[in-house]
Amino acid sequence: MLIENGERSRSHGLSSNLLKKQSESLNIPLDTYATSWEDYETNFITALKKMKESGIRIGVFGDIDIDDHKKWVKKVCHKTNMSAYLPLWKKPRRKIVQEFIDCGFKAIIVAVKDKLLGKELLGRELSKDLIKIFEKRGVDPAGENGEYHTMVTGGPIFTNDIEYKLEDKIFFNGYWFQNVSVEK
Repeated sequence: MLIENGERSRSHGLSSNLLKKQSESLNIPLDTYATSWEDYETNFITALKKMKESGIRIGVFGDIDIDDHKKWVKKVCHKTNMSAYLPLWKKPRRKIVQEFIDCGFKAIIVAVKDKLLGKELLGRELSKDLIKIFEKRGVDPAGENGEYHTMVTGGPIFTNDIEYKLEDKIFFNGYWFQNVSVEK
C-alpha cells in the first residue's frame, strides 16, 4: 500500500523503485495500490479481491501479538473469503528477531519513533547488538508497537542483496525516516 501519489510505501516510506528491487530479488510479483489512510481498508480489501481472482487464497501477515491487528487482518480476509495466516502469532518477540538474524536475513532501520529512539540509528543494520540497545532503552526488540521499522535488504530467499544508498533523514509526524535510494 502506497501513499496517494504512489511514490512511497504508506508506513515505511520506501520508494516504489526500492520495492521493485526487492520484488525482483525475491522473484515475487509486486502489486501496489495508492491510498490515503481514510481509504486504506477499502483499498486493501480491493487488493485482496484482485489477489484472490488470481488464485491466491491465503494472506500471510507478520503480526506478533497485538489483538487489534489480528482482528483487522481476519476482518479484511473474511470480507474476501480468504484465510489469514499469522505464522509469528504469540511467538516471543526477541526470539523472532534473533531467528531472523540467525537465518541470514539483513535489514536496516528506516524509521524510528522520535521519543523512543534517535535518528542516529537510522541506516544501521539490524543486529544482536542493536537488540540490546533497544532493550536498554525499553523498546520492543521487534518494534511491534511502532518503535521502529526496517527494510529487508537480503537473505536466503533473495537472489541478490539489494544495493542501496542512504540519503537524507526526514522528520515527519513524530518519526525520523531514512530516505533510501536504489538505481532504477
